[in-house]
Amino acid sequence: MAKSSTKYVCSSCGAQSPQMIGRCPVCGEWGTYEEELSLAHSAKKGGASLRRGAQAQRLHEVEAKEEMRIDMQSSELNRVLGGGLVPGSLVLLGGEPGIGKSTLALQVLMRMGKKKTLYASGEESAKQLKLRAERLAGDAENLYILAETSLERILDNVTEIQPEIVVVDSIQTIGTESIEASIGSLSQVKECAARILQYAKEKNVPFIIVGHINKEGSLAGPKVLEHIVDTVLQFEGDQHYVYRILRSQKNRFGSTSELGIYEMQQDGLREVLNPSELLLSSNREGLSGIAIAAAVEGVRPLLIEVQALVASAAYGTPQRSSTGFDSRRLNMLLAVLEKRVGFKLLQKDVFVNIAGGLRVNDPAIDLAVLAAVLSSNMDIALDEETCVTGEVGLGGEIRPVNRIDQRIKEAEKLGFKQILVPAGQKFDTHNLKIKVQEVSRVTDAFKILLKK
Repeated sequence: MAKSSTKYVCSSCGAQSPQMIGRCPVCGEWGTYEEELSLAHSAKKGGASLRRGAQAQRLHEVEAKEEMRIDMQSSELNRVLGGGLVPGSLVLLGGEPGIGKSTLALQVLMRMGKKKTLYASGEESAKQLKLRAERLAGDAENLYILAETSLERILDNVTEIQPEIVVVDSIQTIGTESIEASIGSLSQVKECAARILQYAKEKNVPFIIVGHINKEGSLAGPKVLEHIVDTVLQFEGDQHYVYRILRSQKNRFGSTSELGIYEMQQDGLREVLNPSELLLSSNREGLSGIAIAAAVEGVRPLLIEVQALVASAAYGTPQRSSTGFDSRRLNMLLAVLEKRVGFKLLQKDVFVNIAGGLRVNDPAIDLAVLAAVLSSNMDIALDEETCVTGEVGLGGEIRPVNRIDQRIKEAEKLGFKQILVPAGQKFDTHNLKIKVQEVSRVTDAFKILLKK
């Protein structure tokens, strides 16, 4: 029987060490070494090559034509992918447990119509997949399912069936016989991904592999996994809310600024084509601490409801809490509010929430956060027909934002009468029915917002 040995592998760069060390000497990352059990006689095979025996060519000699993308029968997914799935590409779909990764992948295959597809799962049995598929709407006539953890047998089935799209759920639950490491180890994940990439390029078959998220919020497995694949999609959201966001973190065939929004329902995921109407509540009249921000997520304009609550500190030490918004940026904005505007919040609790369970990274909602905090502190409701946009600097100035025309048009489309924008920005005023107010400092914006 082969003697087992223990080695430690860096999850960031793949460097190996005979003992546990804190900092990787190769990439310099801390706390990335993980224990891995292997056999002494493990097969040592070189990395998979995409094209064996390939010869160098001049660039102008290479024949290339635009690939016809595969329509995924989902406008949101097509948008994030850059217009559809490219044949022969490898897509990594990551997200937290229970967020809906498997549901999204299975639902997409069930809506492909007459296209032959394969769903290979190393986590569920065929009966479990059948039960889950029955809850989803779609035609599963040409959908093949496979409950298997061996990569070799999965690829054999792909060769036999010849599907147009293959989903592997998940990359951490399958293993290859070429190396004798445990399934889910760093070397297994790396080797399986390389083998799948090689097969996808040689056979021109697109693969979607599902990946898990570790406790730090990044994709589990070696960092090189994200470098191997063509596209990295992040499926995020709060399990307690119905909305899910699909972001593109890497895309060799399209933009990384696109995102898709879904709503989790009993019969699967529903595409949200106009999220602004759903994210805005209709009963905010007379309520203080609510401001509407004209934000942009990806290239899509959204009107987002920012909620704030300011109350006296109950336990001496004031709390600063935010949901869907960066807590460090909140502390910075509160310091600007105190220093540049003169509102003292040292002895008060401040809570900020982005309605709908969304996580927004757009700095243009800074002004809306300050407006909501000020409204709650003074207990004065803001005009519900006014929305704001603008990044707030440390000097209290309102800095320009991108895609200002899209923000204004989105606010006008949803019936807002007035919008506050940073001063000095150029925008199209042709046929605008909404009143556009330019403000250069936070104090100027507050004078307009609190004017009755």
